[in-house]
Amino acid sequence: MPSPISSPQSPGARPPLTLARRLGTTHHLSPLLLKAKRLGINSSEDLERLAISRGLRYYDPFGDSAASLAGRSDSQDAPGRDIFTNEELAVALLSPAAPYSMQRLRMSAAMIAADGNNPDTIARLAKWERSESIIRHLATCGRQAEPENPFWNELIARLPESSPHPADRLPHLSRFVAMTGLTRSGKGPEMKWVRPVAGRNP
Repeated sequence: MPSPISSPQSPGARPPLTLARRLGTTHHLSPLLLKAKRLGINSSEDLERLAISRGLRYYDPFGDSAASLAGRSDSQDAPGRDIFTNEELAVALLSPAAPYSMQRLRMSAAMIAADGNNPDTIARLAKWERSESIIRHLATCGRQAEPENPFWNELIARLPESSPHPADRLPHLSRFVAMTGLTRSGKGPEMKWVRPVAGRNP
């Protein structure tokens, strides 16, 4: 079943490998990707641009993708958070129906941790999208990186138990964090979970 959002490809090329196939599962038609399409978000790359426009500058350090979606001829104005929430964007970025991308998994993990996100909403969307085991992996990594942040425990508590995915299929904890110099004790680098920068979200 084709995804309503896909990466550009040459005519006659084989369909891209979806995240679901990468994980050895099947996918269904994604309600979130269908909604994104209706809002003028026509590709997985458009989802990335939207995340960057909402403050996820870590994945666009030189500003190459920072231009608004409004400037694209094949897209409407970039939807605001009142129309397409950060929770929806986070879960859409890791949709099992979309082409597999380690980068988008990392961006999804960052958007999941955006200030103001609701664990109940993310868990509900994950069930909708059949991505609960993927988000549980991200949340488990988040709890390891930020053991004092209650958000991760609250999110994990709302997701069903699941068997871990093979280690080479989803990013390791180290791919979701920035290393910020020595700890206060001077014993080594400190991990900081990557998340959108406050104040940039439309």
